Amino acid sequence: MQHPSPARIGILTVSDRASRGEYEDRGGPAIREWLDRALASSWTPVSRIVPDETDLVAGALRDLADGEGCCLVVTTGGTGPAPRDVTPEATESVCEKLMPGFGE
Repeated sequence: MQHPSPARIGILTVSDRASRGEYEDRGGPAIREWLDRALASSWTPVSRIVPDETDLVAGALRDLADGEGCCLVVTTGGTGPAPRDVTPEATESVCEKLMPGFGE
């Protein structure tokens, strides 16, 4: 009997400083550790770190979903509630269906 391939799950950290190597990404590894504990099935992490720039965030999300074949992409980081934070808009720009309240 052939076993299915493990699910591929994207973990995207959005951080200007972590993407430049000035700050250690702790959010991405924390998500990976949580998923290791929470998921019963085998899975393969596909991680990315990008700065908080609309085109880079949207491109990384597209690459994880379409290029890498991730069935789920979890994001962490972003500048926070400030004009500089473009992560929500970048995420919306690549979504086919929005589910308000689901991510919270």
